[in-house]
Amino acid sequence: MRKVVSRDGTTIAYRSTGDGPPIVLMNGAFRDHTIFDPLVPELAPRCTTYVYDRRGRGQSGDSPEYAVEREIEDLAAVIDEAGGQAVVFAGSTGANLALEAALAGVPITKLALHEPYFRTAPHPKPPADCMDTLRALLADGRRGEAAEYWLSELLGLSSEVIADWRQAPLWATNEANAHTLLYDTTILGDFDVPAERLAILRTPTLVVNSDATGDWLRDAARTTATALPNGWGMQLPGSWHRIDTDILGRVLAGFATT
Repeated sequence: MRKVVSRDGTTIAYRSTGDGPPIVLMNGAFRDHTIFDPLVPELAPRCTTYVYDRRGRGQSGDSPEYAVEREIEDLAAVIDEAGGQAVVFAGSTGANLALEAALAGVPITKLALHEPYFRTAPHPKPPADCMDTLRALLADGRRGEAAEYWLSELLGLSSEVIADWRQAPLWATNEANAHTLLYDTTILGDFDVPAERLAILRTPTLVVNSDATGDWLRDAARTTATALPNGWGMQLPGSWHRIDTDILGRVLAGFATT
């Protein structure tokens, strides 16, 4: 992977593939750039596709103290490598970060968001002490328990589903990146859709959700799209918190090139 140095001196690893207008893909909680391995071939024939490891993950560096502003600067550094402006696609907690970056003035020409992480009424918010619990688990080196806690209390997965996750090949990545759950939870703030702030964002924004996702994720996507002056929603075939890759690829390629 190539490297770019972010504003605070942290090295960010990225890769570019394909030809056409630039699109930067940004992952959500737990993941690194490899989560987009199936999607990149769908986009590369029509877009120059950039993927990168968010700080603290994969081949990227990290800093002693976390701040959302540093992650915004990381995205800006990757966009600068892409020519100074780009379309950005981000999912889950990454979608929240992409919105913050756009609000901060990062040169994003268009945004595509997959099920941003917000909680809207009547869906309950995570526990008020979730950050304290995560910090305590991680301080004790209980990375697997921290990952389980986040999946249970912040994503709402059942113990049976989490048990299945633990048997999957990606569980090792979940534990390796468990410390970054503090980063993503910081990004989420109070978990509310910041409607007043979003009302000033003029960036054209597509907000997509799966037709088989959870009710709270669907409602968050719809509320986000409604709050954005140039936002619109789209429901696509998929499963829980996931859209079929070939369909998503076609939609994103069309969005980025028109």
